[in-house]
Amino acid sequence: MIKLFQWIYTIYSGLLFILLMLIFSLFIIIPLLISERGDKISFFFIRLWAGIWAILSGIRFEIHGKEHIDLSTSYIYIFNHRSFIDAPMIPLTVPQEVRAIGKKELSKIPIFGAVVGKLAVWVDRGDTESRRLSVERLIVYLKKGISIVVAPEGTRNDTDERLLPFQRGAFRLSIEMGIPIMPLAVIGADRIMKRGSFLLKPGKVRLYFSPAMYPPVDSETAIIDFTEKCRQRLDSMILTHE
Repeated sequence: MIKLFQWIYTIYSGLLFILLMLIFSLFIIIPLLISERGDKISFFFIRLWAGIWAILSGIRFEIHGKEHIDLSTSYIYIFNHRSFIDAPMIPLTVPQEVRAIGKKELSKIPIFGAVVGKLAVWVDRGDTESRRLSVERLIVYLKKGISIVVAPEGTRNDTDERLLPFQRGAFRLSIEMGIPIMPLAVIGADRIMKRGSFLLKPGKVRLYFSPAMYPPVDSETAIIDFTEKCRQRLDSMILTHE
């Protein structure tokens, strides 16, 4: 019986997500077609879309540590990726207009791919050229002072480990461009949508920012060490707040 109600809830929440996307899609896309500065308007409607969906779906977000974010500074945000709930979580949590890395497969979803694609950098992780081009696009955004969001594990973590090994791309960018890393620990998203399942349930996700981590001088050894330090910081944040 509980499973039946969960299926009903998941279908309701999914249809609500699609309906809101259809309502707000033009308000998100048109400002960006007019001007890149239109992202402030676009993000207003993205947050409205995600916020209404979360409220009506009974999903709450509790955010801690926003005082660590300087709105006049661009960051490379890193977070632990354990659930598909992370997608609406990012615009509701991060108080800046950002660009995020997304799997190329998501770009093929009708309407969703077109809407989110205006604010995401799609990448085929199995294609070296696709990864190179995605990095070039991220560099362009960072040079314009736009923050980016990266899941450094590279994929959703469906294991019992708190974190998968980190890929070094984001930390290489941080060092080469002097952009600070802003860790974001996501607690509870995998209880709303358990790994290996598409079923949802209401609940609360807690999110924690820590003080920014500033990159060292450029060298291959520095990249390895900095990557590990950032991983340890995020791992410690998850352990502390779980």
